[in-house]
Amino acid sequence: MHVDTTELIGYVASALVVVSLAMTSVVRLRAISLVGSAAFVAYGVLIESVPIVLTNAAIAVLNLWFLRIELGGKRNLGATVVPADAPFLVDFLRHHLDDVHRFQPGFELPTPAADVVAMLLMRDGLPAGALIGRQEGAALHVLLDYVTKPYRDSQISTWLYGKGAGVFRRLGVERVVTAPGTEPHSSYLARSGFAKVGDRFELQLPR
Repeated sequence: MHVDTTELIGYVASALVVVSLAMTSVVRLRAISLVGSAAFVAYGVLIESVPIVLTNAAIAVLNLWFLRIELGGKRNLGATVVPADAPFLVDFLRHHLDDVHRFQPGFELPTPAADVVAMLLMRDGLPAGALIGRQEGAALHVLLDYVTKPYRDSQISTWLYGKGAGVFRRLGVERVVTAPGTEPHSSYLARSGFAKVGDRFELQLPR
């Protein structure tokens, strides 16, 4: 069967749209959908179909708009300190425990204590992750630093350890210390500004 260039572009565009729908990451979904819609615009031009061009041009603009929100400075991010045994936090962690163990295999739900700090990481008013640690003076030793799949590319950690670091400062925390976890988790820590110190990673929080 002979497939010309125009048909090939159409097949590629269709495949990209299908792949985008399989993404659990909001950013990846939007990015792949953007490429797919751009390919469909090219396909529509080649077959001289105005409806295909207009529809997919609109989809491309929408994808660009939402990617700008996702990766730009208009995200509504937050971190809320909660008790370590708060029912919502416990249910959230249990639901995501298998995924948590992919990155931090040694994590176990902590027993509430005076030195345990727990936070729910929020995105647009919805829970997107959790951070749990034990505070020793001005240092927070992290037991869990986790973001769910849909928001893993949304730079929540960049905000938390940067502009959002005030949530730590209010607790008297100036330095964050954490074990490396798996290789993907170690890479994430390095991208978030942590420095390798012996067998652990450390980050001095900005003022």
